[in-house]
Amino acid sequence: MNRRSFLQVGSTATAVGLLARAQRAEAQTHEGHEAPPAPSPATTPAPAPTPRASIARPYPAGQPGVTVPNGETLPWRVVDGVKVGHLVVESFPHEIAPGMTVEVWGYNGLTPGPVLELIEGDRVRIHVTNRLPEPTTVHWHGIVLPSGMDGVSGLSQRPIPPGETWTYEFTLRHPGTFMYHSHYDEMTQIALGAVGMIVVHPRRARGPRVDRDFVLMTHEWKVNGDTRRPDPNAMSDFNVLAFNGKAFPGTAPLLVGKGERVRIRLGNLGPMDHHPIHIHGLWFHVTATDGGYVPASAQRPETTVLVPVGATRVIEFVPEESGDWAMHCHMTHHVMMQMAHGLPNMVGMDPRTVERRMSRVMPEYMTMGHRGMGGMGEMRMEIPPNTLPMRGGDGPYSYIDMGGMFTVLKVRDDPSTADPAAWYQAPEGTVAASASEARLRSDGVDVTRSYRRR
Repeated sequence: MNRRSFLQVGSTATAVGLLARAQRAEAQTHEGHEAPPAPSPATTPAPAPTPRASIARPYPAGQPGVTVPNGETLPWRVVDGVKVGHLVVESFPHEIAPGMTVEVWGYNGLTPGPVLELIEGDRVRIHVTNRLPEPTTVHWHGIVLPSGMDGVSGLSQRPIPPGETWTYEFTLRHPGTFMYHSHYDEMTQIALGAVGMIVVHPRRARGPRVDRDFVLMTHEWKVNGDTRRPDPNAMSDFNVLAFNGKAFPGTAPLLVGKGERVRIRLGNLGPMDHHPIHIHGLWFHVTATDGGYVPASAQRPETTVLVPVGATRVIEFVPEESGDWAMHCHMTHHVMMQMAHGLPNMVGMDPRTVERRMSRVMPEYMTMGHRGMGGMGEMRMEIPPNTLPMRGGDGPYSYIDMGGMFTVLKVRDDPSTADPAAWYQAPEGTVAASASEARLRSDGVDVTRSYRRR
């Protein structure tokens, strides 16, 4: 099965049947960096984050800690001034969305793994335990560090054998948004989810202070129908697309306040596809990449940011309108779940003859695709186990027929008292509705007029 529909060619040449089983951040640049001060020895352990939803923590110049929707930050223990962390890479079941669980490879029971949240100048010691059936390493993508800590198997170190724990230690010399991932058998290990994000807060904050700081990592898998293991050999036709390992409606919303300054850090370590991430109802500036901060003079307003494979992009904005705003990849097949390519284009066909004949042998037969595919997710039709073709989620007005790499930015007047699970209650008169005949007459609109060009 692939992703454009879940149609199935029927028993006749023309019959198509129902598939019955089937982020302004601080202007930041590496140029002109002063040598960061040495980390001061700490006497107490760093506080552990709240599981699945990070909370604000004390960072220099009042910078907020990151929020990781559907994820976590890594807890640190300070030993003689060094922040010590532990990553365990292994296989485990992971729920993409309700009704679909796959077997992935990741860190500390998460894909992407926990965010490594640190401060410029911190020295870190990260112990990596390998519980995979093959060797592994960890590459600290975008971090400037000694060559022997870079994590490239065979080039900068020997691979970590299964069952062993190895240690990486280095100093975070530059602030920014980075990533980490396996650098052994990358095609398999990255594809199966052995990836994560790194956030290094600057020791001296730059630019306007943000109120909220989110981390989102994109990923893509190919999961064939009625299977649990993503296919790591896939080079195209990915059919499960995710933010922080979740597909809508499994994605947690981003709750912010109207007038607040918001930062979103986006990372992409998916196997093949770039993602144009679009947010409705606002515009933003791209303020940083994994190469450093973008000077204010080089920033420009956007509503969509392209996040290439192997790169991070950081955006900042101040929402002006309350509401529930869609945030999604604008490659339309990336907001759908497992669907199919290579089948006949049925749009516009008259199915009556086919339906009459097919009903003789398959009473439950129903032609699909001749009017488009909208509304298919609401039909709750029988599908193969552990698949979510054409499924989205319930919305406040009707079914949201988007899935995959889709989430909701919830802008509220007072986010401190808002329920993240509640839908926005639009003021009367501010929701699109059916036009009345009186309004049409008043506006001089003749709905019977044809604009078709001959």
